[in-house]
Amino acid sequence: MYVCENIRVALAGNPNSGKTTLYNALTGRLERVGNWAGVTIEKKEAEIRKSLNKTNTEITIVDLPGAYSMSPYTSEESITSNYVRKERPDVIINIVDATNLSRSLFFTTQLLELNIPIVVALNKSDLAKKKKINIDVKLLSELLRCPIVKTVSTKSTDNGLEELISTVVSVKGKTQVAPFDSKEMDISDRSSVEEFDRKRFEFVKEIVSKVEHRKESSNKQTRQDAVDRILAHKWLGVPIFAVVMWAVFSISQVYVGPLLADTLVGWTDTFYGWTEGLIGEGVSPVLSAILLDGIIGGVGAVVGFLPLIMVLFFLLALLEDCGYMARVAVVMDRYFKKVGLSGKSIIPMIIGTGCGVPGVMATRTIKNDRQRRTTAMLTPFMPCGAKLPIIALFAGVFFNDAPWIGTLMYFVAIGIIVVGALLIQRITGEKNAKSYFIMELPEYRFPSIKRATISMFSRAKAFIVKAGTIILLSNALVQLMQTFNWRFEVVAEGAESTSILASIASPFAVLLIPLGFGAWQLAAASITGFIAKENVVGTLAVVYGITNFIDTEEFVLLSDGAGVAGVFGLTSVAALAYLMFNLFTPPCFAAIGAMNSEMEDKKWFWGALAFQLSMGYVVAFVTYQVGTLITTGSVGIGFIPGLIIVAAMIGYVSYLVKRGNEKAGKKLAHSAI
Repeated sequence: MYVCENIRVALAGNPNSGKTTLYNALTGRLERVGNWAGVTIEKKEAEIRKSLNKTNTEITIVDLPGAYSMSPYTSEESITSNYVRKERPDVIINIVDATNLSRSLFFTTQLLELNIPIVVALNKSDLAKKKKINIDVKLLSELLRCPIVKTVSTKSTDNGLEELISTVVSVKGKTQVAPFDSKEMDISDRSSVEEFDRKRFEFVKEIVSKVEHRKESSNKQTRQDAVDRILAHKWLGVPIFAVVMWAVFSISQVYVGPLLADTLVGWTDTFYGWTEGLIGEGVSPVLSAILLDGIIGGVGAVVGFLPLIMVLFFLLALLEDCGYMARVAVVMDRYFKKVGLSGKSIIPMIIGTGCGVPGVMATRTIKNDRQRRTTAMLTPFMPCGAKLPIIALFAGVFFNDAPWIGTLMYFVAIGIIVVGALLIQRITGEKNAKSYFIMELPEYRFPSIKRATISMFSRAKAFIVKAGTIILLSNALVQLMQTFNWRFEVVAEGAESTSILASIASPFAVLLIPLGFGAWQLAAASITGFIAKENVVGTLAVVYGITNFIDTEEFVLLSDGAGVAGVFGLTSVAALAYLMFNLFTPPCFAAIGAMNSEMEDKKWFWGALAFQLSMGYVVAFVTYQVGTLITTGSVGIGFIPGLIIVAAMIGYVSYLVKRGNEKAGKKLAHSAI
């Protein structure tokens, strides 16, 4: 078959116009989508699905971050502007929201001036029909001087995608004529630019008045407005969010999740027994222990929580798709601005509940350097998917699967973020920079079960890949280090404290005594957690010889009726402190690497790691010591040494705050002169 040259097609459009959904529909990919803005933060590209390409042309689709203008205000808009101007794609598909022409066409008129063939995808045409919005597509095409194709990217049939691709192929190489040309504009004159933008808005408004006919007034208050008065209320919004998160954790960890987990654990146990029988008695005990306890047991303990995590991811995807998470961003905006963060800071943090890496990367949408770096430093405090097995384990073992534990961790994270933002603001000596958080609230819609399922399996796949690579290797290494001493002699049963692992973890364990968990096994689990947070669960399984954490009957057998708390040697208060320590200390290596990349400053980067470690230590210390005082009437072990460490940390932070205030005072005095 003869193949023409490759056509590179860029997808460009406003945030929340359905751009990434269209990209997935065209390519068959499963990139993250959300019913709100700010999801795409870097360009992605893939070949078009063969079923849609009826030509002999190879077509590459490039998904660009959402942008409102070709004059970039944020870094993700810069990615779009720079790519289009410098890379010069063969064709641009401009995704236009059919329900909001007046907003979308400003960007369209700018794209039409680049002398690159444009095809407008009039997306969300089905929603426009439901809203009784009639658009004269033929007249709009004549006024814009480019072809227009109606699309519904959420449908699998009658979605207009084949027509869209054939139109793209037909316009390649043609000259694009701009209906509104800005080439004569003096861009050095700010007033000239503003005046020209006003003229552009007037031009767009005139086009919309000619082609769009609405049967309902947009000024009329809708049911969605009434719902927003409650969900996005400045006082009711936060408690409603707490109730929603409690319900999510109840369903995922108490009801549906454990039922599915029991089945998976049964398969894991069966596989463990089958492998044990296959190995037989002739294999070296060391090799057997590494394979069975280190690899299968350690990985199986982590994978055992996969059903709980999948249910949680599914529910969070439903919340995103229905439009609720965008309201959470609006609710938190007013509070974040008061502590020196940008209103946009909430978006990376919500994204970070799935994975800290894209959450940190999403901070590039924040223009102010200090706010961006502060957000990158604080975003990893939000419990991500990798931390959920730790939450599920300790909530199930020590708190009888109480859903309030998971909910509490999210609100503790928010509290830490608020306190951290205030401290960093004082340390840097900067006052609140003016920031504007403009976010179009998406319409409420019935969430798509299909999209939520795809999102759930996509995240589950990433979890399984990590379990089969990083976690597998880490657990095998932990088992090896626990099996041998520094002379590479096999450690006798009951003498694990002489192993390589124990000798490395013991010095750190001493520092953790004031936090309520001074055992080297627990310290080792926290250390491996810096590689990947799931390793905390896997390492605990390896060092304590537990093949899974779901079967509570096994806990009774292992601890002679004392329960798993006896195996770990932790009180409920100490367990809560250990949970918080692992959640609120520095994140995994991948997220740390993302922090380094986004901060672009070594002092900020190393300061961020020190700040995160100090915050986790202080929170765990206060939780254990205060909790022990309340439950027993006396402080916990190691109170004085721990108090000294915490005082040193607070003293150093106070010194930095003082220095920051002095620096700010000097700047103020200098400006007065």
